[in-house]
Amino acid sequence: APTRAQWKTLAVMGLCLLFLGNGMVVLAERDVSSGLAAVAVASVPLWMALFSAIRGEKVTAGEWLGIAVGFVGVVWLNAGSSLTATPTGLILLLIAPLGWAAGSIWSRGRDLPSPFMTAAGQMLCGGVILVSAGLLRGERINAWPSLQGLLSVSYLTVFGSIIAFTAYVWLLHNVRPVLASSYAYVNPVIAVALGAWIAHERFSISDLGAMAVILAGVVVITLARLRRA
Repeated sequence: APTRAQWKTLAVMGLCLLFLGNGMVVLAERDVSSGLAAVAVASVPLWMALFSAIRGEKVTAGEWLGIAVGFVGVVWLNAGSSLTATPTGLILLLIAPLGWAAGSIWSRGRDLPSPFMTAAGQMLCGGVILVSAGLLRGERINAWPSLQGLLSVSYLTVFGSIIAFTAYVWLLHNVRPVLASSYAYVNPVIAVALGAWIAHERFSISDLGAMAVILAGVVVITLARLRRA
């Protein structure tokens, strides 16, 4: 179990990653297009590289190149969507990646429990903060969720939280930050592929080109990390 000092660190991580990172995206998506939200989230590797440099950890030229290539690919992939937003939504979309990146870099080298307990602890802390914020905003659960809603949350609990978030926590403390954050470039590609498979959505040759550019950016980041090693 985490020590008292570790719980304080986990609370800060829950505040930065889950409340500021995820929570602000949820609020923003009431007023902004999904394409713009995807582009904003894809800026996480850029901020993580910047915060790493400020902290004194050198970011190689190859990593900067991979970040730029991947970001261009995400912008290209979402270029066909309606990039609309309100001023409030834009501010929230700026806060979200900043909070996620700052919390991620701040946590590196800190005294933390095992990756599974670290992920669980900050999700517990973040959950308490999010529920408290929701109650303060007047949000209430007025009806029992549908079966589809419960199954959706169950899927996110297993694959989004237990598997994916724990994997991110492990990567954050075992590989370079730029490589750990490259998931932000892969997510849109997977989303498009699942949309085509499950929801029978169609995508164009332009979409395929954008996904190829995104994956190229991830490959460049990975090769830069291997070359550095």
